[in-house]
Amino acid sequence: MTRRAVVVGVGHYLPERVVPNSEFEASLDTSDEWIRSRSGIESRHFAAPDETTSDLAAKAARAALSNAGLQPDDIDAIILATSTADLTFPSAATMVQAALGMTRGFAFDVQAVCAGFVYALSTANAMILSGQANRILVIGAETFSRIMDWTDRGTCVLFGDGAGAIVLERQEGGGTSEDRGILATDLHSDGRFKDLLYVDGGVSTQSTGYLRMQGNQVFRHAVEKLAATAETALEKAGLAAADVDWIVPHQANIRIIQGTARKMGLDMDRVVVTVQVHGNTSAASIPLALSVGSERGQIKRGDVLVTEAIGGGLAWGAVVLRW
Repeated sequence: MTRRAVVVGVGHYLPERVVPNSEFEASLDTSDEWIRSRSGIESRHFAAPDETTSDLAAKAARAALSNAGLQPDDIDAIILATSTADLTFPSAATMVQAALGMTRGFAFDVQAVCAGFVYALSTANAMILSGQANRILVIGAETFSRIMDWTDRGTCVLFGDGAGAIVLERQEGGGTSEDRGILATDLHSDGRFKDLLYVDGGVSTQSTGYLRMQGNQVFRHAVEKLAATAETALEKAGLAAADVDWIVPHQANIRIIQGTARKMGLDMDRVVVTVQVHGNTSAASIPLALSVGSERGQIKRGDVLVTEAIGGGLAWGAVVLRW
């Protein structure tokens, strides 16, 4: 028998405030048509002034626990993927641990920007396979609205806030691609491309900073690298693109999503898409899409999923799992 990290619960949370594209027209040289045509985004959610990343994460975590039929103390660990933690330290994950009333186990953050949830999934999988934990809450949560330059129409219209979470549980499988759970992971980074997507501030520079992006360059890298990492992860799992029921991609831009699917030879009717109503929620986008796709009835038990993401670093990767 082979240990597998199996998804047993999923949930998400979106802030109440919905921001349509039209809201940007008063302050920027932009339009609903311009934003839609370049990104596929129609609206996004922004956190309330008193709402933090850990607040969003805790609500998504509660939804995932409820979906799994579990209590906080049934969980051994929390791994929270975020680039917009409440404080420099402690980790937002420990704040979620406290908010849930979880009095055992351990919690920490993972920071790989938009690829953060893929990195967190890979880390959680390794911990379950090694016997370090039996149940792990894996969360992606962001408040990217806090790092936007509202004068930069090329970035501020693209991002939103939100959180998604899954519960991974150790189960036994037969060691084949027919098993439920995570079947393969594939991670990469290349720090030479830092200037393509970054925040121009931080603790050691004593400034908060704003997100900066060379959109055309990020697009060029994204399609090529996402298709390649997805195909590598499938190969590791002993599967091919034809075996995939759903691609659940990082929801950055509809053109990147379409380009990646095309490069993999898959139709868009096999892709879970939420970017139109969530915008780019960075590390939250994949778990949000997993939760919404499950809620819609698209993702069903036994389906083969590929999740892939790329973000600042550049950092990118993919996970293949059977739901």
